[in-house]
Amino acid sequence: MRHRRAAAAAVLLALVATTAGPAAAATAGPGRPPTGPAGPVGIWRLDGYGTVLRVESGRLQEYQVTGISCLPGASARRVPGSGSSPAFRYATEDGEVLTVRPGSVHVEGSVGDRATRRLTSLPERCRAAQEPGPAADPVATFDVFWQTFAENYPFFAAKGVDWKAVRESHRPRVHAGTTENELFAVFRDMLAPLHDAHVHLSDGGDRFFGEVRPGTVMPTLELETRVKEYIQEVDLGGRAPQEFAQGRVSYADLPDGRGYLRLSGFGGYTESGDFASESAELDRVLESVFTTGRTARLRGLVIDLRINGGGSDELGLRLAARLTDRPYFAYAKRVRNDPADASRFTRPQPLYVQPARGPRYTGPVAVLTGGSTVSAGETFTQALLERPGRTVRIGKPTQGVFSDVLGRTLPNGWELGLPNEQFLTRTGRTFDGPGIPVDITTPVFTEEEFTTHHDSAFTAALRHLP
Repeated sequence: MRHRRAAAAAVLLALVATTAGPAAAATAGPGRPPTGPAGPVGIWRLDGYGTVLRVESGRLQEYQVTGISCLPGASARRVPGSGSSPAFRYATEDGEVLTVRPGSVHVEGSVGDRATRRLTSLPERCRAAQEPGPAADPVATFDVFWQTFAENYPFFAAKGVDWKAVRESHRPRVHAGTTENELFAVFRDMLAPLHDAHVHLSDGGDRFFGEVRPGTVMPTLELETRVKEYIQEVDLGGRAPQEFAQGRVSYADLPDGRGYLRLSGFGGYTESGDFASESAELDRVLESVFTTGRTARLRGLVIDLRINGGGSDELGLRLAARLTDRPYFAYAKRVRNDPADASRFTRPQPLYVQPARGPRYTGPVAVLTGGSTVSAGETFTQALLERPGRTVRIGKPTQGVFSDVLGRTLPNGWELGLPNEQFLTRTGRTFDGPGIPVDITTPVFTEEEFTTHHDSAFTAALRHLP
């Protein structure tokens, strides 16, 4: 999913990945840092992410801050020979690349920048920040856990959860002698009522908590394999489709001049997994699918996202760019930026789909979705809402999680993920929680459908395409 990031790079990437458009209005304050050969050296606070960055000429260090804590996060080193003043590139150990400028940070593969504001010095708490570790006091870990959600999570009201009441009822269960098993159980009980697929907790070992919206299932390799075989047998008449990108993308020409394009994610296309190779592979796939001859003769296109675990929003926009001949509004993105008020956000940043330079298909499209359409699969679906031409959504509503996952490390070393952003329509609507609705409701990969060898959503798609 976009992105179940573990390891150090998770933290930095979750802070700034896949933003929607130009940087927000916040810019560097008086006394900008030097922007000569050393680049944007200085201390920077990200707008809305509970994060401070210390940028040196050769190294970047992240600090995760709340009103009661500061913990060192991921670090990155400058890419040798890269960039020119005032922008320089830094890479984490896991290969994620960040471009840092005075007033903004950009992660390679994101769709925009994250605004920053210069600080005169590192916050006092951060000067003596202790590395996370298992010796941390369970009560202190509890307090940072609760505070992190209190300051960053935007959806308590929508979920019907009183987070202050949750603290009052669960904090008495934690004390200096609380075991790891007991503490994990407390956190699990606190998170369960959110039913948020972009919330997860891991101790780095066997303990993991994560869940999806009730009545839906998370995409898995087993489910994807079963569905691919089922589609080939039931929908494609036993004919194997063309497979691309390590099997994550497939295409088949259908009878009567229509096409079928399935994507099980917007990532996982290459062994290395870095954005440069992923985007290059997707471009190669799109050039193979959207040829001049095929786009000229296609009478309808089915895009199947029913089992789609997400990935990169930018890759989703690259596909959308092959489906239009003129620019149009995709969505606007904003981030919660007031620790004391969950209703306050940054100014929405609009993002537009720009037509690709290569061959494009602009005819009717049927998009198949379901509860296992997650994250970047959903932002791509949302990016088609205002697509010029006929687009119909068939199946079931998507999962309902759009934000990047804000990665946090707790004092005891456990890894936490939570959303802190919203994707908005032109009118300001968000689909977080219930997901993007469909125009035509059908069953989606139910056991009854599997048993009867029927695919209602695919059949409805062919019925509603020319």
